[in-house]
Amino acid sequence: MERLTKKQYPKNQAAITCLQFGEGNFMRGFVDWQLQQLNNQGLYQGNVAIVQPLAHGLSDKLAEQDQLYTVLLQGLIDGKVIDTTEPITVIDRTLNPYEQWQGFLALAEIDELAFVFSNTTEAGISYHEADTQNDLPPTSFPAKLTAFLYHRFKMNKNGLTIIPCELIDRNAELLKKFVLQYAKNWQLETEFIDWLHQENHFYCSLVDRIVPGFPRDEIDELHQRLGYDDQLLVKAEPFMLWVIEAPEELNEHLPLKKAGLNVVLTDDLTPYRERKVHLLNGPHTAMVAIGLLSNVSTVEEVMKDPLLSDYINTLVTRELIPMLRLPEEELLAYARQINERFLNPFAHHQLHAIALNSVAKFQTRLLPILKKYIEKREALPSYLTVSFAALILLYRADHSKIHVNDDPMVLASFAEAWAEPETAVLQLLKNPTLWGEDLSVLPDLTETVSHYVTEIDQKGIRNVLYELKG
Repeated sequence: MERLTKKQYPKNQAAITCLQFGEGNFMRGFVDWQLQQLNNQGLYQGNVAIVQPLAHGLSDKLAEQDQLYTVLLQGLIDGKVIDTTEPITVIDRTLNPYEQWQGFLALAEIDELAFVFSNTTEAGISYHEADTQNDLPPTSFPAKLTAFLYHRFKMNKNGLTIIPCELIDRNAELLKKFVLQYAKNWQLETEFIDWLHQENHFYCSLVDRIVPGFPRDEIDELHQRLGYDDQLLVKAEPFMLWVIEAPEELNEHLPLKKAGLNVVLTDDLTPYRERKVHLLNGPHTAMVAIGLLSNVSTVEEVMKDPLLSDYINTLVTRELIPMLRLPEEELLAYARQINERFLNPFAHHQLHAIALNSVAKFQTRLLPILKKYIEKREALPSYLTVSFAALILLYRADHSKIHVNDDPMVLASFAEAWAEPETAVLQLLKNPTLWGEDLSVLPDLTETVSHYVTEIDQKGIRNVLYELKG
């Protein structure tokens, strides 16, 4: 079968207006897909230049396909099955700065350039002290961006709007902090620092779309459906949300909302971040131990099991939503969307995959809710406490059929604690390296978790959930 090239689909004809750090599945299935919608609707004319953040990446593969690839959207929206494909034609070029440094800097000279997007993973927005202005290129993404912005400043060009998509809190503030730090260490002119502050806008953002990526198991069937060979096809769910902490005027320059895309411009990102972390990621983490101890293997199976789905829905409505700051109706609507996403028949989202580093995930996603619930209600959240007990039991070494994947130090802490079963829960809750603090000081938590651990161990998780329902 013939490879996808511009013979099948002509490239979008527009100037480069967007610089993108990151050529992975997420950016191609999220940011570039949205830019395609803008161009399709005639609301925006602009192409993307992609910068490969690491020395090894997809630049060559994208070049082989004339920078073209297909996005496959599969899932449910309002109960309706979505199963569509669309060629993405807005990528103008992809550069590897480790081999094309001068070509990378030359992009800074483009008058029409207006936006910078990035997703270099959570580790990408970092500071490397060894990076210098003379490195071709420097190692870190913030250092590369500093060099790029400095070149643009020297060319007397307009500033840029920079919207990072890395999943870290206050991502744009951290990125700007490191850019300024490099400018200082490289002893760049005060005028450049002023230009950075006055002419460039760094906007924090929160992204939400599940992008499984290349559908290897079904690729032959998809190629037959498409009529061409696409080695860069990206599978994503139909749902997407982009929350950007920016003024409404951004929509005039980048009319994502006008295009009908699920984009929120706000002056405070925090409630939306809490909503995603606690209502999407939180239930994911809560269902891992419950599901695996029930011999269930996927998210969809959990949500199709009457007992397990009732547990998740009650946890969300009774214990998670009341602890969040956004209006209840908005939170309930978001929770309904998440339910539908969890039921995606195309996702096959394995609980074992979600289970990776569950202890750290519990600390981030569910522990803040547990503590807030105790503070507000002066009682323990029953469903969340059962989930905590199930997680602790899951990490017991004698569950030989269930392999947990976590940091070796975490696993060692659990092994040491479970060597003395009578005191295991106390020792684990007291361990600040696991939870960031000593949880044994929280009222009644140790006794209640210990009780549920014993109940689950003796009766099985399903019987405990039946009793929890009353």
